[in-house]
Amino acid sequence: MTDYAARRVIMVDTQVRTADVTKFPIIDAMMNVPRETFVPRALREAAYIDENIDLGEGRVVLAPRTLAKMLDALDVQADEMALDIGSALGYSAAVIARIGEAVVAVEEDPEMASESQALLAEAGADNVIVQEAPLTEGAPAHGPYDVITIQGAVEQLPDGLLGQLRDGGRIACLFTEGTLGVVRIGYKIDGHVNWRFGFHAGAPVLPGFEREKAFSL
Repeated sequence: MTDYAARRVIMVDTQVRTADVTKFPIIDAMMNVPRETFVPRALREAAYIDENIDLGEGRVVLAPRTLAKMLDALDVQADEMALDIGSALGYSAAVIARIGEAVVAVEEDPEMASESQALLAEAGADNVIVQEAPLTEGAPAHGPYDVITIQGAVEQLPDGLLGQLRDGGRIACLFTEGTLGVVRIGYKIDGHVNWRFGFHAGAPVLPGFEREKAFSL
């Protein structure tokens, strides 16, 4: 029988702490949320590998290091509301829910949205709302949000999502720039988002977040 609790400890010690993520709320959340629960059953043995878990069709569960460093840079507080875009089966939402006050998780795949709601309930994450909607639309009815996370890469970020960020809020976004992926942290000040470099990471571009192709004759 696989000892997933032991694997979580190894994940935190070798992937999270070694990435200079030491904030107690993040360490505590990643030590306690059962990552294997939030991946397809056939992939549970790979739940704690140090890379993205491929869910197919351009979707992944981000590597533990990437998610941890995003949350470290965002510095989510206990009284803050988060919007988690592309939450898939709910792992990222479950982690953020242990750090912040509440999470609205947006998932456009009906099966994943339904399953994530059940998995989150089983895990006791009763401060997460799963909304089935196009990822590019977010969840404006529940906003504005203190923090926004996007569980995949983007080439183009819809203005509508930035509009759901509260003034003084932060957004973590993995931009695809050529062959590199760069996580940038956006700070919304006086209605304008200023971006700062965070760290390098990789992930496929989320469906709907591709750059519009220019037509040429």
